[in-house]
Amino acid sequence: MSDPSEKVSIQPVGVAEMGAAAKGTVLEKARSGRLLSLDAFRGFIMMMLISGGFGLGYVVLPNHPGYAWIARQFDHVPWKGMVFWDLIQPSFMFMVGLAMPFSFGRRKGQGETFKQQFQHVLWRSFMLLFISQILMSIADEGYPRYVPHFQLDNVLAQIAFTYFFCFLIMQLEFRWQILAAVLFLAVHWGLFLAFPGKDGPFSMTDNIGRRIDLVLLGVNPDGYYVSINWISSTVTTLLGVWCGELFLKKRGHAYNVKALAGGAALCFLLGFALTPVNPMIKRIWTDSFTLVSGGCVLLILLFFYWLVEMMGFRRLVFPLLVLGMNSIFIYCVHSVMTEWINDVVGTFTRGFAFIGALAPVAQSFCIFLVMWYLCYWLYQRKIFIKI
Repeated sequence: MSDPSEKVSIQPVGVAEMGAAAKGTVLEKARSGRLLSLDAFRGFIMMMLISGGFGLGYVVLPNHPGYAWIARQFDHVPWKGMVFWDLIQPSFMFMVGLAMPFSFGRRKGQGETFKQQFQHVLWRSFMLLFISQILMSIADEGYPRYVPHFQLDNVLAQIAFTYFFCFLIMQLEFRWQILAAVLFLAVHWGLFLAFPGKDGPFSMTDNIGRRIDLVLLGVNPDGYYVSINWISSTVTTLLGVWCGELFLKKRGHAYNVKALAGGAALCFLLGFALTPVNPMIKRIWTDSFTLVSGGCVLLILLFFYWLVEMMGFRRLVFPLLVLGMNSIFIYCVHSVMTEWINDVVGTFTRGFAFIGALAPVAQSFCIFLVMWYLCYWLYQRKIFIKI
């Protein structure tokens, strides 16, 4: 989730000078050729994650006849279907892929050989797996807390696999990359069809993914997630790779917009066409979910591309850039420290109980501000934690 692209020069400033810092830094980053819309997109996703959707799923909205649909966007669907909250992980995985062509293009320009790049990929994949085990051993609600355990369904562990395979696929000609994507989706679908559960191939409680986890891990992950999701989600990361390669071609805004919109339309067309025989299920990352969520992520990227790269609203997205440039750091903080920060903030706010139904919104916003300032403190000091 951290951006593997190059670090940029940032002038340390005081809080009172944040506006000037935003202008100077953003302009400098824009001149360097860095894709600011990617940082803004990443920051937006991190903002939604660490704020818990700003508590919108817990206020009066769930029981409001006109706005209950908004509340439903901030919690995963139980099984079939998709809401906004189900796009958080696909966005993570997509953005990792989007940064890869920039990163490896820079490394190649610096004279790195394929062997050196491959060694970097192996090391980064290992570190992602290692960090995921630490975070989940500390904070995974599906297991006893503070007890070491091994799991592979966490987003960082999944990215470790998709990052590795996408690097290999990137070495192929584009037509073979397309074929690789089709094969990954076919293998994933084929596994579920070849070994159906008692209630069919896409059963919540009995499917090939859960059987594999039971043998491999001795336990099924919480929430009906399965470890073999990385097979189909490799295509999610590969969609990001293709977008990164698109931007590197520098064919202009009009071409990029048409390509992103066309890609989203194609994903929706194929994804919804598969839905009758391959239901849209995020927890086992079915092929239809891969394609439809990919289309949604492309549209979100298109929005930020239009806002930042085309309209030039760079200062407007500065708060998102602060989060986006230290995403791996704030993800780790969110994973292990959210409850502690909530307790500390609650000591002074008392959970905002005095304002009634909107208390969760106010409390979530305060927690978000604390985490945002941690990133801003690092931003001021030119500290960007990467793997």
